[in-house]
Amino acid sequence: MKNDLVHILFSGGVTGGHLFPGLAVAEQIRALYPRARITFAGAGRVLDREQVFQAGHEYLGIPCHASPRRLSQIARFLRDNRKGVQKAKQFIEEKHVSLVIGLGGYASVPSARAATRCGVPLVLLEQNVYPGRATRWLARSAALMLLAFRDTKEHLRTRGSLEVPGNPVRSEFLAMRSEAEATDPVADNGAQRRLLILGGSNGAGELNEQVPRALYRCREQLQDWQITHQSGETQHAATEELYRKLGIAADVIPFVANMATTLAKTDAAISRSGGTTLAELAVSHVPSVLCPLASATDDHQRLNAEYYASRRAAVLVPSSRISAKHETTRQDVAIADALLPLLTSEAERTALATGMARLARPNASLRAAESILKLVRPTRSVPPPLGSTMPSTVESRF
Repeated sequence: MKNDLVHILFSGGVTGGHLFPGLAVAEQIRALYPRARITFAGAGRVLDREQVFQAGHEYLGIPCHASPRRLSQIARFLRDNRKGVQKAKQFIEEKHVSLVIGLGGYASVPSARAATRCGVPLVLLEQNVYPGRATRWLARSAALMLLAFRDTKEHLRTRGSLEVPGNPVRSEFLAMRSEAEATDPVADNGAQRRLLILGGSNGAGELNEQVPRALYRCREQLQDWQITHQSGETQHAATEELYRKLGIAADVIPFVANMATTLAKTDAAISRSGGTTLAELAVSHVPSVLCPLASATDDHQRLNAEYYASRRAAVLVPSSRISAKHETTRQDVAIADALLPLLTSEAERTALATGMARLARPNASLRAAESILKLVRPTRSVPPPLGSTMPSTVESRF
């Protein structure tokens, strides 16, 4: 590699919620500056590699480990993360990395720490109302923090700049939204409506178990609906079998490969409430029932869901709790009750879709990319990005 090229390292992954915003920003950076070299570093998950390679970027596997929950995990945690920092530091120095972007989660930590040791600017993306542990821990070392929600500022301590571009989404979501708006609605009058169930890129055990039971309670209202359920790989067969036992026709798939196209053809959704999922639902204007993961770190999914529900963009169904009599609240009943108005009332769907549209930030990826490129300090003179519309003060830094 030549020293006069900008080389940006994105650090993180493991979940689509962390990886996809990075891919969205990388896409815009490449559009603004086609000569940029882009590498993603993470735990080496197969899905991460596939998505990164498909987008045309390089991938670097980094040893890393989540925070230990048991004493027996501490030694591995320390060993793997120490190796990860060393490998990332070597890569940054040898490959002349200009800037590191942390995407959140434990897989982002080794490369982010290595960046500070190498004196390379660190940028952090945060997708949730309440920032994750990695973001809070690395904030003091960041030159720039890009937030999805303005409310997140109060939870961070940093010497760097804070900006709120929104949560980046990939360009295909915007393209599909534009196409959907251009379609003659009369032409779709005879089409079946689609209900989409999303438990995240790895699936969600609670939703795989409770949603089919909730849909059984709404089976009369679902006669004109097509059901698509993203189950995750490990619970695919069990979820498919549950639908069969309940006598409900559903397309159960491990992973939605083309989420933009699917959401563009979705009339209502039942979903977890990770920040990236919400951003994709919002830019696609999909009315949703949100079921936050109760065990999510710092209860961040509930806070995300409350943000959307309080702005009349979604309906919140709190996770099931254990009562004083040690009986689990019937989650399927709560989901069914929340879903019924969306199945039976076009006005209700339209109202929530309008709320989602108000919260959408379609330019978030571009705004984030422009802010990131302002920080890049290549090792030698680099010409301004071809076709860039950035201010001259930005271009002078290349």
